Amino acid sequence: MKNLNKYHGVVVPMVTPITKENDIDVAAVERIIENFAQNNVSALIMGTTGEGNSVSVEQGAKMIEAAAKTAKGRITIYAGLAGNCVSEQYAAAKKFIEAGADVIAATLPCYYALTPEQMYDYYKNLADFLTIPLMLYNITITTHMSIPMDVIEKLSHHPNIVGLKDSENNIPRMEEALKLFADREDFAYFCGCAANSAKALSLGADGIVPSVGNFLPKMYNDLFVAGINGDMETCQKLQEETIEIGKINTTGLTLGQSLAGLKVIMKLYGLCETYMLAPLTELDADTVKKIENEAKVQLNIGK
Repeated sequence: MKNLNKYHGVVVPMVTPITKENDIDVAAVERIIENFAQNNVSALIMGTTGEGNSVSVEQGAKMIEAAAKTAKGRITIYAGLAGNCVSEQYAAAKKFIEAGADVIAATLPCYYALTPEQMYDYYKNLADFLTIPLMLYNITITTHMSIPMDVIEKLSHHPNIVGLKDSENNIPRMEEALKLFADREDFAYFCGCAANSAKALSLGADGIVPSVGNFLPKMYNDLFVAGINGDMETCQKLQEETIEIGKINTTGLTLGQSLAGLKVIMKLYGLCETYMLAPLTELDADTVKKIENEAKVQLNIGK
């Protein structure tokens, strides 16, 4: 069995539940977090799946506060930090910390293409500023930049930088990262590409970050436990099942549409409504019906 880093396990990139009035649905936040806690998975609030760039600072703090109060220390609350104005990011981080976040997970400001030196300075300065730990968050699909491995390795020795969530779908890069970090007790590696979860765990990853965990937290916790215990047959079987389930709300859809589809499935489980934050929108009726029908068959909902 792998020796677990302090930061480990399944961290679900949680959806942002919204009311019809375009505010945070606190009751839904409480339901989702309680479901996570009962299945031993933590939450990343305001990540890409959580429409992070569309959530106001006030809404984010409100959601973190509700999540932290519900979690009661049973799971780790990671707060996503995104945006292009660094001074506003610092102000937001302070509010998220006051609201109860345990760790800040920050993506690169991405309006301008950054040099490796600028990436390093951004994270180093942020880590110096924060009063809670910082996790690096690499996601090329939205930032259109990849944090170089030598920059990550250098940052990994900062006393307030505790890990990397890497959502880049790049197996050679993941293999390189885990050669560097798999045995590090002071720096955790989280695989943010859910389809590569089993592979990452076989190489010594500390955690996985799957969006399907929003409605199937137990399945992903079972996958994680099998992986760290070396039961790769069970881990791979669950991996294949989750990949097929993940196609329900992603096939033929853009990233933004797939997030709306995820909420359609979550509504079937009674976890949240389907409202989205602008500029994203709810899906058309035909697409909703298609997702509902496929989910009911594959997931045996209502049977």
